Amino acid sequence: MSAPETTMTPAPVRRRIHPAWTVAAVAFLALVGAAGFRAAPGVLMVPLQNEFGWSTTVLSAAVSINLVLFGLTAPFAAALMERFGIRAVTAVALVLIGAGSALTVFVTQSWQILLTWGLLIGLGTGAMALVFAATIANTWFAKSRGLVIGILTAGSAAGQLVFLPFIALLAQDPGWRQASLLIGAGALAVVPLVLKFLKNSPAEIGVLPYGATPADDGGTAGSVAASDAAAPAADRTGPGGPPAPGALAAGAPAAGPAAAEPSRNAAVRALQVLKRASKVRTFWALVAGFAICGATTNGLIGTHFIPSAHDHGMPETTAAGLLAVVGLFDIVGTIASGWLTDRFNPRILLAVYYQFRGIGLLVLPLLLSATVQPSMIVFVVIYGLDWVATVPPTAAICRQVFGADGSVVFGWVFAAHQLGAAAAALAAGAVRDATGQYTYAWFAAAAMCTIAAVISATIRKDARKADTVPVPA
Repeated sequence: MSAPETTMTPAPVRRRIHPAWTVAAVAFLALVGAAGFRAAPGVLMVPLQNEFGWSTTVLSAAVSINLVLFGLTAPFAAALMERFGIRAVTAVALVLIGAGSALTVFVTQSWQILLTWGLLIGLGTGAMALVFAATIANTWFAKSRGLVIGILTAGSAAGQLVFLPFIALLAQDPGWRQASLLIGAGALAVVPLVLKFLKNSPAEIGVLPYGATPADDGGTAGSVAASDAAAPAADRTGPGGPPAPGALAAGAPAAGPAAAEPSRNAAVRALQVLKRASKVRTFWALVAGFAICGATTNGLIGTHFIPSAHDHGMPETTAAGLLAVVGLFDIVGTIASGWLTDRFNPRILLAVYYQFRGIGLLVLPLLLSATVQPSMIVFVVIYGLDWVATVPPTAAICRQVFGADGSVVFGWVFAAHQLGAAAAALAAGAVRDATGQYTYAWFAAAAMCTIAAVISATIRKDARKADTVPVPA
């Protein structure tokens, strides 16, 4: 007589939050902590002028140095993250930002502000540029990359703007030095979290990227190639279908020259990627559009909106509050842009974003006054939704066209963003000193946005197939 059969009910599997989301959360906080300074010049410019008598052009030059280094450091920082790890590079960057901001309180001559605002903080923020968000998304996520880049980008831009009212209040009482110390403390406060929780890659803790499965990488847990295998076949580029976007973490067993280069010198890696990308028409289209993007955000609005509003009689704290509203709506706009990028053609999204921005800049001179009118509220809401909504579709095109080089290519595209911002910051300051107002700068920016919209719309749908050409390293 056989024993009765017993049906075993498997125990329910307890689902845990994937470590990728913890890494993304810490990266979000790091970006917020690093962002505090980037909007500070707009608030601190007038107090420094009042105390030292420096011209708008001199202070704009310090901002321009910062923006240039912010941009040019980005592609090398991406390569350094591949070589030495995300955690180490991020921690050093935050320390540089904190030190540069704190040392600002000791400046007495204009060359010293070039050193602190320009050199130290420029290098630190450059390593924490938006390429950091792309690296996190490409390394840790096999799906939802657009959404993750949108969230991290929103953290960067929101941190830049939401802190403004507090910085403006401190700059008035007790003074701009205390505001600088607050910014430095904000950057340094995130360092312990980065050192403890910001892991370099899924392989470091023996997991797959979020959305990848063991079958995707041949059953080797932690292989970053899984993030590529999980991507749609249409996203693979190059002869023989080498790994698609995202295989950027250290040790990724990807094919092709890009896979072997992370072990090389970071500067060599970045320059070799630039050499390959420069052969591709789409790269130059993205460079041109993103240069205009930087000119019309960090360069003009981020640096000169508060002084321009002050010229019209608006208190600095009120103008800073308006930029904070831009930051709040940027969170919504950028996350929504990431969601849209996962679903729609990124080149069309870019064209729409740039054109809407141009319309806003065209009417801005008519809206500035001593008091906040309803039309100005409409402007800051729309501009906020559009502030850095361009980042997710731009990063997506880099990933689609350049595959495993995508994050470093995005670093070079972002360098163009900051070069455009630096040129606009300096030019607008010169326009203000020469004419006594910013009107011509706003109109020129509006025209540039229309150019960016046209360039973006004409990026070919088959750019990935037509433009991706192997170039010897």
